[in-house]
Amino acid sequence: MELTDSQFERYARHLILDEVGEDGQMRLLQSRVLVVGAGGLGAPLLLYLAAAGIGTLGVIDDDVVELSNLQRQVIHLTDRLGLPKVESAAAMLQAINPDVRVIQHRTRLTAENAMAIIGDYDLVADGSDNFTTRFLLNDACFLLRKTLVSAALLRFDAQMSTYKAYLGEPHPCYRCLFPERPPEDLIPRCEQAGILGALAGAVGSLQATEVLKEALGIGDSLSGYLLIYDALAASFRKIKIRRDPNCALCGPQATIKDVTTIP
Repeated sequence: MELTDSQFERYARHLILDEVGEDGQMRLLQSRVLVVGAGGLGAPLLLYLAAAGIGTLGVIDDDVVELSNLQRQVIHLTDRLGLPKVESAAAMLQAINPDVRVIQHRTRLTAENAMAIIGDYDLVADGSDNFTTRFLLNDACFLLRKTLVSAALLRFDAQMSTYKAYLGEPHPCYRCLFPERPPEDLIPRCEQAGILGALAGAVGSLQATEVLKEALGIGDSLSGYLLIYDALAASFRKIKIRRDPNCALCGPQATIKDVTTIP
């Protein structure tokens, strides 16, 4: 397989990067990435992955486009109110880059379908907004040996990391950072606490950068680090995360062997 003339022009700014080049662009075109959520994080994430030429993009979301989404979910348009988010997102992605094959999963990720859906992809990006899905993704990606790039937002703050504990030491998993799922009612969601719309764009773009780095095998991975962004202070902090020897998923005495055991 070789790049076409139009692809040489489309991806010209990638091709002149020594770290990408023609081989790297071909690698992107052959990559399969699943994005969980077509919301605040998923919107910019999907747009940049499609523009970059990720060959197959899966998008999973069971929601429909609402007016309150448009303040931050820039993949959706006003005339698409009421449409399934996966359908709205797919239309935008195909308009941006017809090279990309978009697979729509109009469903909620559950313990029953996670392994089958995630198993078809090379890499997963988490743009979900709840701990149940984050723990599910962490466990399923570890068991399937898939790299997970995860981010979370609230108000003016964000955090992001990459998880590939299946590689062994020193890579931690999400449960090394959060051993137990906190009660959902203790952590307000954006509809309760609010969120600055542009924050989603900034962090979703950072998340797309990490996905592309992992797909290309370049740069320093965020695995083993938690990146924290405070938009009001215009500050970033990068915190070391250590693998937990007592982790129920990736520790030597792990008790979690299947996603159906998620608490």
